[in-house]
Order: sequence, then C-alpha cells, then structure tokens
Amino acid sequence: MAIGMSELKKGLKIEVEGIPYKIVEYQHVKPGKGAAFVRAKIKSFLNGKTIEKTFHAGDKCETPNLQQKQMQFLYDDGELLQFMDTATYEQEGLTYEQVGDAFDWIIDGMQVDMMYFNGKAITVEPPMVVELKIIDTPPNFKGDSQGGRKPATLESGAVVQIPFHILEGDVIKVDTRTGEYLEKVKNIETDLFKGELLNADNEKITIKTQFADEEITYDNILSAATYFEW
Repeated sequence: MAIGMSELKKGLKIEVEGIPYKIVEYQHVKPGKGAAFVRAKIKSFLNGKTIEKTFHAGDKCETPNLQQKQMQFLYDDGELLQFMDTATYEQEGLTYEQVGDAFDWIIDGMQVDMMYFNGKAITVEPPMVVELKIIDTPPNFKGDSQGGRKPATLESGAVVQIPFHILEGDVIKVDTRTGEYLEKVKNIETDLFKGELLNADNEKITIKTQFADEEITYDNILSAATYFEW
C-alpha cells in the first residue's frame, strides 16, 4: 500500500527503494515560500544505519512486507547470534551487523521480536523497556560533573548514565530506544526491608520503607525479622 507525505509519522515502517526502514525522527517543515515538506531520519532494518530523507507532496513510499515473531536469545556462537522459537524450538541465526545496536540490550534467555522481510529474518528488536543488572559503576560519591549522573556498565554490555545513589549489583529499568535510565527495580528480599522498624510483636512487624511514606505490615516475623538488627 502506498504511503503519502501526510501519513508519515515517527515509528512508522516504510519501504524506500526496496529497503525497509523505520522513521525515528520526523519534522514537518512549512517554509515561508514554497510547499511544505517532511524532513525525516529513517533507520534501515537491514543494516541498522540511519539516513536523512526528505519527502515532498506527491512522494510515495510503500508499506514493507514485514512480519515479526517472538524469539528467545540463546547464545553467541562466535559467528552468529542464535535465537529460538520457544513454540517450535526452531533456531535462527543472525549476524552481528543484522542485530546491530539491539545487541547492547540483549542477554541470554531474553525474549525479542525477530523481524522478517519478505519471509527472511533480517534483525531483532529488544523490548522497549528492559531490566538489567549493573556490573560496574563508581561508588556513590558527592560531586557533580555530569548533572548528577555517573556511567554504569550493564550485564548486557551497554553503558548508561544513572543517578549517583544507584550502586553496583542493583537492577534498573532502561528505555532501549533512547538508552535512558528509568528507575531502580525494587528487590523485595533486600531493598524493601531497608527502613525504619516501627513496631514488633508476636504476630507481626511494621516498618516504614524508603519506597513509601506509609507503614507496611509483614505477617511472617520469623522470615522478615532476619533482615533487621534488633
């Protein structure tokens, strides 16, 4: 199906000169003189490269014949990245170039969307938001040279900027589209029990955690109490 200039928008998948792209940036320009046009940045599904493209009134592009299937990342065999359909157990291998920047966010066992163009596997897309562990980051310290942020290396290999109070070993949520830190993932066995002990009796304990301004009651004092110093 042909797509006109007025139908273009960020995130739309289009085919230009036989290559499938996704629009990653979009700007409608109306100059003082002359006809309006669209200036866009489009990212190739075939090699991951982004190019600039201008669309004028009357320009047409096609809807690409794309399909997607959820696959699980298995391992890197040194030549190809191997993915498996968990329903059929069929495997599909892609090159590093085909996977591109998506590999920065992928770890063993992660579910991804594999893209097919005209029936052939071409690339994968990670979830828009992933939860990954920090394996290396400077300790918490005072002093701000990066707007209150510091670099952190994640278990997938990606490096993101995080707040100073986040520490090595913490699990965080990241937006894979922008590489932006979103929030720390709460760990019920450790983080949730870091708080002020308000009350304890034979049946329950009540604490005030760092995550909320309310009292939270735990019924099982035998297991929960092991996290406190009395």
